[in-house]
Amino acid sequence: MLQVFDYGKVPIVDIVNKILADAARRGASDIHFDPQEKYMKIRIRIDGNLVDYAEVPNNVKLNMITRIKIISSMNITESRLPQDGAIKATVEGMNLDLRVSVVPTNMGEKAVIRILDYSLSGSGIENLGFSPANYKKVLKMISVPNGIILVTGATGSGKSTTVYAFLQKLNREETNIITVEDPIEMNIEGVNQIQANSEIGLDFSTVLRSILRQDPNIIMIGEIRDTETAKIAVRASITGHLVLSTVHTNSALNTIERLLDMGVERYLLASALEGIIAQKLARKLCPHCKRKRATNEYEKNLFKKALNKEVNEVYEAEGCEECQNGYHGRIAIQEVLCINQEIRDAINMNIRKGDLKKLVYTEDTDTLLQDGLYKVTEGLTTVEEILRLIELDFDEQYQGKKVILNDNDPTPQPLNNEINNSSDNNAKVGPRTLNDFISNNERKNF
Repeated sequence: MLQVFDYGKVPIVDIVNKILADAARRGASDIHFDPQEKYMKIRIRIDGNLVDYAEVPNNVKLNMITRIKIISSMNITESRLPQDGAIKATVEGMNLDLRVSVVPTNMGEKAVIRILDYSLSGSGIENLGFSPANYKKVLKMISVPNGIILVTGATGSGKSTTVYAFLQKLNREETNIITVEDPIEMNIEGVNQIQANSEIGLDFSTVLRSILRQDPNIIMIGEIRDTETAKIAVRASITGHLVLSTVHTNSALNTIERLLDMGVERYLLASALEGIIAQKLARKLCPHCKRKRATNEYEKNLFKKALNKEVNEVYEAEGCEECQNGYHGRIAIQEVLCINQEIRDAINMNIRKGDLKKLVYTEDTDTLLQDGLYKVTEGLTTVEEILRLIELDFDEQYQGKKVILNDNDPTPQPLNNEINNSSDNNAKVGPRTLNDFISNNERKNF
């Protein structure tokens, strides 16, 4: 149900405060102010999905955008160029930490406010949703004295939350931790945090060179975005420093390929890389209304192939006053890869991608699909939600495929002639497509 405000009697300052506080209380991650021809639509993102929140008359929308720009320290006279800002304020008793972006559109300026919530980072690694096996691997991973650890995933997949949780765990009196970020999203006492600013030449690579002269034990790079940053980060990790960073890739295998594509020398990457954590966020079932149902044949076959388990019942979303369509909150599904000597040798020797994939996805590494399905069996999320996330990982030419779970022919079946015209239908399927999981499980005698 849309919120209605009395724009004629209530000051725009109070309306904006109400929107910010209400969105935060509802657990929203973003607030969108979308200008349209007849009005400006406000939408909020809850558990990954945008929902309509309010409609703002055109005679008010300029004042609302101006108010947002004022409190986020933007130039209110500039409406032709994109601007970024931040808001730190107490609104209706709530301490809000917000990031604001404004861009010009053909209908006026569009604003997006991201609501930062790093409460999970402060609560410890054990509360990030890692399975017991993955949790042990993560603790082992961050205990090494030097090397590079990467957290990967799409925008909004919780990478920063995970990295900040690692920093909290590693933040001890005897260690010198320095970060370079853009922007600094969470202040951590005892950690030296540097805000990058490319407009004045203070980019990631420039800061990294100076950091290495600051006697650091641990370096955190907000994101590896270019070749120069990647090379410096890897070299720093083999000279006695533990380096944490994030990369926008969707699996452990793709992360290795991305760094090689960035020009990092194979022998350096093989020596430096200690671990990769790929993650996504799945919507979490509402504990108040979730209900059990019997699994269908498709799902039984899926669990058998992926987990080697007979699963006869799963929970499904129902919907109640406490949730959004049966879901409330999100939970991370993770793929944790510890780099062993066999993988190091494979990277160094430049073996084929298919052979490297077999070394990466062994019995010791649960794929995202497997970790997600484990969480389905625990009643935390649904099969539909996991398959929705996994399908997003298909390469572009494989969009629209239907996965056929059949023991005799487990290969994905194309739904259009364009895919049939491909010279190698399986060559570019990512390591987390269902076909790969099935072949992987067969290799493990599932």
